Amino acid sequence: MGVAASRGVDAGLPEEIRGLFDWLDGMRAGEPVHLDERTGSWHVFGYPEVARVYADPGLFSSDLGSLMPSQPELELFGRGNFVRMDPPRQQELRRLVGRAFTPRTVADLEPRIAAITDGLLDAVEDRAELVGALAYPLPIVVIAELLGVPAEDRERFRGWADVMLSGTMRADEVVVGAETLRSYAPTLREMFDYFTGQVRARRARPGEDLISLLVAAEVDGRRLDDGEIASFAIVLLVAGHVTTTAVLGTTVLLLDAHPEAAAVLRADRSAVPAAIEEVLRCRPPFTRNLRRTTRDAELGGRTIPADTAVSVWLAAANRDPAWFPDPLAFDIRRSPNPHLAFGHGIHFCLGAPLARLESRIALNRLFDRFADLRVDRARGVEYFPSPAMLFGARRLPLELRRA
Repeated sequence: MGVAASRGVDAGLPEEIRGLFDWLDGMRAGEPVHLDERTGSWHVFGYPEVARVYADPGLFSSDLGSLMPSQPELELFGRGNFVRMDPPRQQELRRLVGRAFTPRTVADLEPRIAAITDGLLDAVEDRAELVGALAYPLPIVVIAELLGVPAEDRERFRGWADVMLSGTMRADEVVVGAETLRSYAPTLREMFDYFTGQVRARRARPGEDLISLLVAAEVDGRRLDDGEIASFAIVLLVAGHVTTTAVLGTTVLLLDAHPEAAAVLRADRSAVPAAIEEVLRCRPPFTRNLRRTTRDAELGGRTIPADTAVSVWLAAANRDPAWFPDPLAFDIRRSPNPHLAFGHGIHFCLGAPLARLESRIALNRLFDRFADLRVDRARGVEYFPSPAMLFGARRLPLELRRA
């Protein structure tokens, strides 16, 4: 593995989260496709099985509507949520927004992302809280600018995101319960009303932003309506920031637990992109995704009945020793590294290039500014409340020594 390999990717994790990863490793080794007879739910843990689910959207649908409780606000949100759509509609909408996330378009954002990062770090003190100071505002400002909405509304956005990410799911659950959905309803309505207003403003006065692009676009010969564009924007706002927020915080946590890896990166910045890929492998921001079988499905020697919810565990697949030698080592030069943190196939994360760019720029700027970054555990690291769905720090105190 070389000097960059470190033992113990779970070092420093709270007991509850470490226990989740231990459970995933044990289940993958024993039964890569598993029926939980107590709940009737199915779970997929092995790398080839997870990749197969992603590769067959006709059999493993992203549309969970038949399995979810009925709720007006959720139905509004679903109108433009291409993450929960199947082809051909999913591909039509994805192509539209994909114009804002082409490799060239994302690369052109680098100077602006660097400037935003520098501005945020200018205000950082020696005892900082990384999420509030950088890991949250950086991606939210970037996505707000792409959408053309005021960045000064970012605290409002954070309040919405905190609600949407506050729900909890146990590892043996596969769909969000009715009570949790009811708790989301007022926030979903507020978000929907806000973005509907933004859409109407662009219809009156178009700009160069993504909402204006969607207002002008046609799909199958028709324009998208206000509700479709509003729900589309909500997906981009929430998903467009939480990935970078989680990845940047997790990167700092892992480098704190593996100082020899941090020293390698400081000495050789060309290794930063590969290190971020290893962070994504070890601790993907979304530990699992959900699918629904459209008919009886044969997978890993098991038969999953039609119209059944399936938990697809990215965090387990990314630690499959058949695909990742010594998977519990944090190896910042691991190659190849075919992790599934951003999914696979037609639902591969549209914002992956942007999240990678933001994380790379932010980490390099942190190294430039600070000779030492230490996690201040005495002040309390806090994680998102549902590691069985979303993994990352929502509060990360640091002790910093300036370069």
